[in-house]
Amino acid sequence: MNPIDDIIKELKKLSVPNRKADFLRFGINIDNALFIQMPVLRDIAKSVGKNHKLVEDLWNTGIHEARIIACLIDEPDKVTEKQMEKWVKDFNSWDICDQCCNNLFRKTRFAHQKAVEWSSREEEFVKRAGFVMMAVLAVHDKKSEDNVFLKFLEIAKKESTDERNFVKKAVNWAIRQIGKRNELLNQKATAICHQIEKKDSKPSKWIAKDALRELNSEEVKKRLHI
Repeated sequence: MNPIDDIIKELKKLSVPNRKADFLRFGINIDNALFIQMPVLRDIAKSVGKNHKLVEDLWNTGIHEARIIACLIDEPDKVTEKQMEKWVKDFNSWDICDQCCNNLFRKTRFAHQKAVEWSSREEEFVKRAGFVMMAVLAVHDKKSEDNVFLKFLEIAKKESTDERNFVKKAVNWAIRQIGKRNELLNQKATAICHQIEKKDSKPSKWIAKDALRELNSEEVKKRLHI
């Protein structure tokens, strides 16, 4: 039996069908899902180890959890732009989108490029991926200068009228994470929120109001020494 068959056999053994309601409640796509919790998937990925050779076959099974394991075991330095474009077009659930962006895509040499490119695309989960990338880069990319994130804020302002739930939440997330990076970016993110708030758009007003609540919180001010 090959490694892919072993992984799929293990996943099916660990399937928890009675968690279907939990997936639905959290807005997770249940197509081809086995309803396995993330800690269990992380344990499986850890036991498999990093292995770029396995990921494409895992991804191509179409199984929800197999795709999450694929992004957990892949090797960022071996990921190609072609692979990223293929996978992002397959995103059909916010959790797969977020897991791929946070655990794999942000670590590749294409991370900043794709954050910008995907944020202007029309497909719901591709656009979400662009803003999730901005959010996780704001947290984990310690080397980039502020001007990179200032550009992200301008893109967020432009795309803030998108009414789709998974998009507007990602735009909001990106603004909040950028605004928690340092004092300057907090000021810029706050100013962007006030500009967004003035748009004749319900999504924009929600994004701005929710982001401002955190950006202006005592907890954030204390952490940034504002």
